[in-house]
This record gives sequence, C-alpha cells and structure tokens, in this order.
Amino acid sequence: MSKRIRQLPQERGFVLFDVVYEDGSRASNRRVPAEILGGLDGDEPARQVIEHQEAGIAGKAGRAPRAIQSLMQSPKAEPRPPLE
Repeated sequence: MSKRIRQLPQERGFVLFDVVYEDGSRASNRRVPAEILGGLDGDEPARQVIEHQEAGIAGKAGRAPRAIQSLMQSPKAEPRPPLE
C-alpha cells in the first residue's frame, strides 16, 4: 500500500474588488474567483472577468458596457464579535 502524499491547501472562494468606471461611478464588492488571481499577471485576470460581467449586466439592461478606469481589491471585513 502506498503512502498518500499531502497536497498544499488550495485557494478557494472569491476575492472582492472595488471598480471605478471612466464616468466616475463606482461598484463595490465585485466577485472574482480566487483561483485565477496571482502569478505574474497580478490582478489583470480580474479586469477581464469584471469586464465580462459588466458586458452581461449591460446587455440585460439594454445599455452599452461602461469602461473600467481602475480596480483594486476590497479591504477584508473584520470578523464580527460573537453575540453574548
């Protein structure tokens, strides 16, 4: 019987981003899968995912998609203290 090799923990879930559009509007907490981030590209894959999300939203709303000026990761929320 062979030994089982332990794998490194996988990064799961989503990373939240704040998006500022060229028209000055802002969208908070846009979700991007965590597994596409990191590496040499940094947050560039997130821009592509958010642009794709924006195109879907704009198509449903019947308007043109907004151009992204900048995006940054949302600050992590502090855990709430337990209720006593």
